[in-house]
Amino acid sequence: MPVIAALDQGTSSSRTLIVDLQGQVLASAQREFAQHYPQPGWVEHDPLDIWATQSATFTEALARAGLGLRDVAAIGITNQRETVVLWERATGRPLANAIVWQDRRTASICAELEANGHAPELQERTGLLPDAYFSATKLAWLLDRIPGARARAEAGELAAGTIDSWLVFKLSGGAAHITDVSNASRTLLCNIHTGDWDDALLALLRVPRAVLPVIVPNCGALATAHLGGLEIPITGMAGDQQAALFGQACLQPGMAKNTYGTGCFALQHTGTQ
Repeated sequence: MPVIAALDQGTSSSRTLIVDLQGQVLASAQREFAQHYPQPGWVEHDPLDIWATQSATFTEALARAGLGLRDVAAIGITNQRETVVLWERATGRPLANAIVWQDRRTASICAELEANGHAPELQERTGLLPDAYFSATKLAWLLDRIPGARARAEAGELAAGTIDSWLVFKLSGGAAHITDVSNASRTLLCNIHTGDWDDALLALLRVPRAVLPVIVPNCGALATAHLGGLEIPITGMAGDQQAALFGQACLQPGMAKNTYGTGCFALQHTGTQ
């Protein structure tokens, strides 16, 4: 019986659910991982901890279901949004801890953007206001402070992305560097009218296009996981709150949901706009 492996990488834990084709959860596994607070207002995760706990829960959940990798028809990924990882393409080695969505270290950069009158342009292009919550200023901060990182990023030696990108890179053995539209939309770099990275915002926020993943849809043949000598298609990706919107069956424009976890989030289905 083919099953779907649903990987749920959250802020404080990683989880995997094994789901049959009727949508029934056959088994699950969850592991917490360390939170790092280098100084007040800073929040970090070790990307290798995220990968280790996520891959371990995948193995555990399959075992609890009495199944193996050969039974997995497809993998879906949902993840904590806005958290940024920077790593080497050739080795997969992270250059620093991930900067978490809660982190406020770039608040002064965002205040400067607003003071310089960039907020209307950012909102018009991305739907977002300048805030340290979003990914772009976190990535710029890393590129500024890791010696040689900006030049290496511009040369295509480095990769950056949100947690979905990091997991796909690891699952694919480094073959795929992608992000889905919902995660991209939370970076302050994605033009919501074109669905692509915005060159004007890349220049404003000093992020090289070469370091960023390719933006792909939420579903389809997105990438291929190479696990245990098998190839398993990765066919679904969405940021956790957008995924929850549809998980709560808000399928018609105007429907909304709240979820309560590390934070409280309200999202509404807005239709085609």
